[in-house]
Amino acid sequence: MMIKNFNLLANTEVKKKALQILEAGLTAAEPKNFLKSFVGKNHIRLGKNRIFLSNYGKIFVVAYGKASDSMAEYVSKKINISQGIIVAPKHTKSSIVSKKFKIFYSGHPLPDKESVRAGKAVRELVNNCSKRDFVLFLVSGGGSSLLALPDNITLSEKKHATKLLLQCGATIDEFNCVRKHLSMIKGGKLVQNMNCDGCALVMSDVVSNDLSVISSGCTYNDNTTFSDAIKIITKYSLGKKLPKKVITHLKRGLNTKTIKPNRLTIKNKIIATNHDCLDVMVLKSRRLGFTTKVYSPIKHDVSVSAKKIVRMISEKKNSCIIFGGEPTVQVKGNGKGGRNQELVLQILKLIHGSDHHVLVSSISTDGIDGNTTCAGALSGNNSSNLQKISSYLENNDSYSFFKKYGGLIKTGSTHTNLMDIGLIIKY
Repeated sequence: MMIKNFNLLANTEVKKKALQILEAGLTAAEPKNFLKSFVGKNHIRLGKNRIFLSNYGKIFVVAYGKASDSMAEYVSKKINISQGIIVAPKHTKSSIVSKKFKIFYSGHPLPDKESVRAGKAVRELVNNCSKRDFVLFLVSGGGSSLLALPDNITLSEKKHATKLLLQCGATIDEFNCVRKHLSMIKGGKLVQNMNCDGCALVMSDVVSNDLSVISSGCTYNDNTTFSDAIKIITKYSLGKKLPKKVITHLKRGLNTKTIKPNRLTIKNKIIATNHDCLDVMVLKSRRLGFTTKVYSPIKHDVSVSAKKIVRMISEKKNSCIIFGGEPTVQVKGNGKGGRNQELVLQILKLIHGSDHHVLVSSISTDGIDGNTTCAGALSGNNSSNLQKISSYLENNDSYSFFKKYGGLIKTGSTHTNLMDIGLIIKY
């Protein structure tokens, strides 16, 4: 059971069913479900093509992101690897037993010194491979922070820029556009000097499923420019808030060419998306007797996303909406919470006066929502406490609301990441 407090929360039949649907979505996000279609005994399957690893000398594995250790664990059982690096979030513990891997536990959502050490180690491994070698990259969301190598700016300046971008309401595409242009390895630069063949198997944590955006596209062509990065800085009025060296670096970059790695050398393949979770949740909800429809992707500000979801609520009882994606949050207060808890609170604010019984939940598939240790929240609209929602939302303090009145969902780190999943049940 991935939801650790399942039994505590399942105090009614409808809540039990909701949690069963969410559990199905979380289980569907496990990397082994997807890797088995792409990784066989010492070979990699990419559609009709196969890469036979026996044709190469040494086989290296570089895994980074929130699913890095679970992806590497599966692959290590199928492929005879020579050496590998795993870059995972700190405060998690890898279950991998192979001594062939060096494991870095780095900062997220802000990069730290270990992120830089990991970035240097990965770049060194990649650059030192011979032509007969092969590198398999296992990529999942979170790598933009876990793997860092600032370009002409300090780590402190990079962290400051990252924090501002996190709070301003920028989309992940915009966020990672700026990060790519402040890095020596993002935007394809990691593999620019790689001498051997390689392949990247990627779990998508972005709505667009754009390979250049996922973990800032370390192994993929970057289609954005320094000019794009500066436009984003201007859009969110960050020019005067960012360190001067960051602005200077971006402006200097206007006269440089964007790195274009060799597509023939590195094959990038998305192996899993948020829809893989939603498909399983739909099947589970229908088996439980609900009339179900899907809203995807969620990609707007949480307040806008909440309104769009609420408009889809059916007039009929025993109906269910399954939704997924990743909304944005503009942080204005000093509270504690995350986009999932805030989305649930925003929806409850809109429906708390309704005569109908509605249950709402949203969780992060990685198990960590915002600056909390919870995955998200589950709550109904039949509580008298809902009149107090506005003050919590104004301070971005959704966690405190659910901690006080109940509904926090706890999974711990799930060792995967396919964005957010959620549901609304009318009963």
